[in-house]
Amino acid sequence: MDMAQTRTNLFGLDRQGLRDWFAQAGEKPYRADQVMKWMYHRHVTDFAQMTDVGKALRSKLEAVAEIVPPNILFEKQSTDGTHKWLLGMDARNAIEAVFIPESSRGTLCVSSQVGCGLNCQFCSTATQGFNRNLSTAEIIGQVWVAARHLGNVPHHQRKLTNVVMMGMGEPLLNFENVVRAMNIMRDDLGFGLANKRVTLSTAGLVPMIDRLSEESDVSLAVSLHAPNDALRTELVPLNRKYPIAELMDACLRYTQKRPRTTVTFEYTMMKGVNDSPELARQLARLVRKVPSKINLIPFNPFAGTRFERSDESAIREFQKILLDAGALTMVRRTRGDDIDAACGQLKGQVADRTRRQAEFRKKIEKGVADAA
Repeated sequence: MDMAQTRTNLFGLDRQGLRDWFAQAGEKPYRADQVMKWMYHRHVTDFAQMTDVGKALRSKLEAVAEIVPPNILFEKQSTDGTHKWLLGMDARNAIEAVFIPESSRGTLCVSSQVGCGLNCQFCSTATQGFNRNLSTAEIIGQVWVAARHLGNVPHHQRKLTNVVMMGMGEPLLNFENVVRAMNIMRDDLGFGLANKRVTLSTAGLVPMIDRLSEESDVSLAVSLHAPNDALRTELVPLNRKYPIAELMDACLRYTQKRPRTTVTFEYTMMKGVNDSPELARQLARLVRKVPSKINLIPFNPFAGTRFERSDESAIREFQKILLDAGALTMVRRTRGDDIDAACGQLKGQVADRTRRQAEFRKKIEKGVADAA
């Protein structure tokens, strides 16, 4: 069996990649399908337990391959049932993944990078800087850890029904690895999630939104947080590169390629910053041409932040203005804030961030897609 000498972590291969890997080794492609079922449907990582795979092949696999999930460094459950894992990615870096149970669904928030280099002012992850992209194996490993913990069985016992790429990092700056991981999430031999139940959230990398529409069929969420360029540039520095008009055009193009598709605009409500009635009216006008819904997210505080959560009355008035203008608008209920697992609070362990942060920002300015 002439495979690569280094052991390949099979979590890093989607179905086509795994079939190609087996074919290059002179094995039938259906062997890949068998192994995927053991990995994702039965949560088996030991080749010796894969009883419908021949003993000779199992021995060969043990020599050249491995199935290794992230190392669980710490986990904690909130009083509301939210569950957070701190997962080791290497000797110095760790990320967080969060599962949010609800009566009608269970959503896992997955990270795509160690830290984040976009420096959004209201996000705890941004205060850590950026270290590196996560591999496909490290991304899908987060889903596997949660699915195993929940006893999730695709097509049967589904406690994990949705995955959102809304954890640490900007997913579109790790495009190849994220798309490959989302393929596994949606594959019947993987986690079997419907396309609409996998959501990618971006701060607004316009060229990569267009590329995503060509290469993957998932739901799109956009971290908007302000309806005009002056305020959004202050909150989301990426807006300098891709201002709101360009971003909204990209969102419209995305929906035009997918009939009956809507974009979710995420809007974090910060007291005295972006929660005025006038800004609500601006937002209503802004989204009018894009099939969309708006999620209003009460700001979740973290140590050292200068922002405060908007008053409940201000949030409800903001929502009413949007609803009266015909914009579908919901207020996202805060979950897991007692264990710092709420939106914008994720904070892992990010090493060597100063030099890499500077390099990362240069790549963003040049429009590099996979800034590593």
